[in-house]
Amino acid sequence: MSAAAEKAMPKVEPTIGGSVYVKPSAIEWEPTQFDGISIKVLYEDKQKGEMTCLLKWEPGATLPMHKHPEIEQSWVLEGSFYDHDGICRAGEFVWRQPGSFHETHSQEGAVILAIYRKPNVFQQAAGYRRNRAQ
Repeated sequence: MSAAAEKAMPKVEPTIGGSVYVKPSAIEWEPTQFDGISIKVLYEDKQKGEMTCLLKWEPGATLPMHKHPEIEQSWVLEGSFYDHDGICRAGEFVWRQPGSFHETHSQEGAVILAIYRKPNVFQQAAGYRRNRAQ
């Protein structure tokens, strides 16, 4: 690019406050409505239904049958979890097709980074409720 063309371009400045840094270690685990599954919400846009969270599964925990209205992406950080299609272990990634149904289990426990475009749909509710009393 010529010097004249560079001068003609407006200077772009960074957006102050455009990055939101999150320290997961400073966030407390909150129980969900599912026994043995806790959550740390890293990002949430309730209006759009988007959420990025850490899920902690105790050994033997099960997430009951549910539907994925949009793609779900999961990166297993510790342990493993599985469904009828296979098992995902620490360091592995799985994503779920929009419209798919499944039930997931963890024999050994797990910590999972999960990214949702829309909340899971369970028989009684959509998404995760925190502090079981809600």
